[in-house]
Amino acid sequence: MTKLSCALALFFCSLFVFSQTANKSFVVKYTDDIAKVDGILDEAFWETAESAKDFQQYFPSDSILATQPTDIKMVYNATTLYIGITIESVGNDWVIPTLQRDFRAGGNDNISLLFDTFNDGTNAFLFGINPYGVRREALISGGGQDTRGFTTSWDVKWKGEVVRGENSYTAELAIPLTSFKFREGETKWRFQSYRFDQQTNEQSVWYNIPQNQLIFSLAFMGDMVFEKPLGRSRTPLALIPYVNAITERDFEIDEGNTNVKVGGDAKVAIGNGMNLDITVNPDFSNVEVDDIVTNLTRFEIGLPEKRQFFIDNSDLFGSFGGGRDANPFFSRRIGIANDTTGNSIENRILGGVRLSGKLTNDWRLGFLSIQTDEDLDNEIASNNNTMLAIQKKVFARSNIGAFFINRETFKEYDFLAPEDKFNRVIGIDYNLASADNVWQGKAYLHKSFQPDDSNGNLSGGAFLGRSTRFFNIFTDWVYIDDDFQSDLGFIRRTDIVKSATQVETVFWPKSEHINNYSFALFPIVIWRPELDYQKTDHDIRLSGQVEMQNQTQFSVGFTNTFTFLTAEDDNFVPSRQENGIPLPNLQGYHYNSLNFAYQSNRAQVFSYQLESTIGRFFNGDLLSMQAELALRLQPKALISLQLNYDKISLPDPYPSADLWLISPKIQLTFSKSLFWSTLIQYSNQRDNLGINSRVQWRFAPLSDLFIVYNDNYFVNQFSPRFRSINLKLTYWLNI
Repeated sequence: MTKLSCALALFFCSLFVFSQTANKSFVVKYTDDIAKVDGILDEAFWETAESAKDFQQYFPSDSILATQPTDIKMVYNATTLYIGITIESVGNDWVIPTLQRDFRAGGNDNISLLFDTFNDGTNAFLFGINPYGVRREALISGGGQDTRGFTTSWDVKWKGEVVRGENSYTAELAIPLTSFKFREGETKWRFQSYRFDQQTNEQSVWYNIPQNQLIFSLAFMGDMVFEKPLGRSRTPLALIPYVNAITERDFEIDEGNTNVKVGGDAKVAIGNGMNLDITVNPDFSNVEVDDIVTNLTRFEIGLPEKRQFFIDNSDLFGSFGGGRDANPFFSRRIGIANDTTGNSIENRILGGVRLSGKLTNDWRLGFLSIQTDEDLDNEIASNNNTMLAIQKKVFARSNIGAFFINRETFKEYDFLAPEDKFNRVIGIDYNLASADNVWQGKAYLHKSFQPDDSNGNLSGGAFLGRSTRFFNIFTDWVYIDDDFQSDLGFIRRTDIVKSATQVETVFWPKSEHINNYSFALFPIVIWRPELDYQKTDHDIRLSGQVEMQNQTQFSVGFTNTFTFLTAEDDNFVPSRQENGIPLPNLQGYHYNSLNFAYQSNRAQVFSYQLESTIGRFFNGDLLSMQAELALRLQPKALISLQLNYDKISLPDPYPSADLWLISPKIQLTFSKSLFWSTLIQYSNQRDNLGINSRVQWRFAPLSDLFIVYNDNYFVNQFSPRFRSINLKLTYWLNI
């Protein structure tokens, strides 16, 4: 009888928890009061505000309530959303790696709040804070299906303060309604919150999410219901002027230069859902330097966009096509061009406009037009770079989008070939995301146009995936015509038919040590239509991964590779040595490799990630070792080191190589407004030792003073290469 009673109690308790999760909501009450944002929840309205509480555990389990309580209350007035948060834990040993804004959430204590203001399950605003009152904000796009849709480069003005108590802390946030975009008269937003508690090794969410989904997935959200409909929220005009004094010297050509640049941005709200960004003579010298990557492939490597002007609603422009092989718009193309020797150099942006956002609940619009300057010494033409994109929501979380891209020069240049005068691309995409995110998919068809070249020029593809707790599968097909061209896109290569399919099974044992383990089979095959559909590449990968309850992970994998070097690969040298003898082309290479990886718990004072690959490589051998080490001197200093070693052993006369990439980085945070970071990058493949040291003083909200020092040296014959120092002042002014 006792067992039956316990079983019934457990059944009804589970039923109660499920029903609470399935329909979770709370009311956000209206107030005429204004809160003093000090982290102390002593205003009278906090006593009567409703709570978002009863968090569910996400890790290590996703089937029980969180062990550590979290309580979120919200009220709002005509201009501001106020949020009061109370967080409890088992002690005061909070993990805080840095005091710098826009921290990474994993591996430290913090809480994040997600707001889907258009209730479409596709885009959301994220605001987060940690026990030391350090804030972060991000934009989430693509339904939160992968990390590519998580953008931390977005900045907006808001306030947040924290008071730490005994085994707890309280946070008080004031977010201007102008920081959001939403429909006038809206009565509810979809809402989610997730929390990391390193003292108990627990991750929790307000609205339950299964562990096979990302913790910021927008498919799993409850409702925050406003007591009164929201009114018109028009952002004031924001002007962001800058002045930059820079002195630089190019030692290769023995020339120096000192000048002062001025320019700036303007942000204009159009209605409640649209942003108009205007930039004049933008300067990106303060943007964090790109991470150097050792490249052993025949292809270009895409690096993420970090320039603020291109960030807001970036998914409207950059999510068309296939992100790895067939992306027709890649914003990093703008402002970069090739000189007469084929090297990539900066191409000055004169100015531009960018209009993006929601037209209605179901329609989104994106338009940008950027003008770049001419550089006659390097035979670079002035170009107008334009894109128009429109997207319509269909079904629960899916959408259909179309775009037009035009890169064109309107001036005649002696060095410009007629076929390079313009490049245009049109296309249509369908993006599938089921309400529960079990099904994901994409289908697209794009066509390019060049002068006297409009036949064929197609790029198309289809993706379909199903993700469940125990079984994941997807298949991805890509076709790119030999003559398809997108000057503003990221197209690794043309003339391919590619198939990529992955089948993964996941096990969730009842274990004190193992959280889950999985096995995956991932074959990738490429055929070349212009070579009578000859198979030129395949990778068949078999891997296994184990995730432990203490958040460590390790994996092992085996890859069988086939590469046929075609006539266009007649200059391929794996080490990229300038005078190296290329590998013989018009023949195929079969080679196998083993891969091992281990990642420790990032919440530890010293954390690390190790990876090693050993096996054959074309007609020789390859040994690769990678290490990422991090030491946290909380909360003032974070010291990290990235090490990459690649030993390529090829038979004579083909060049072997020992390639090193060593990147130490020191981040010092003297306060929440003063930061100093220094990154050193040594790469003998790039023949470069680079030093980038940056001091940032945030003297007012979103207003900064930067001092940036860059120094580069040749390493194979040690000598200076390029050096610069610049002083940049930006100020955010609302009018």
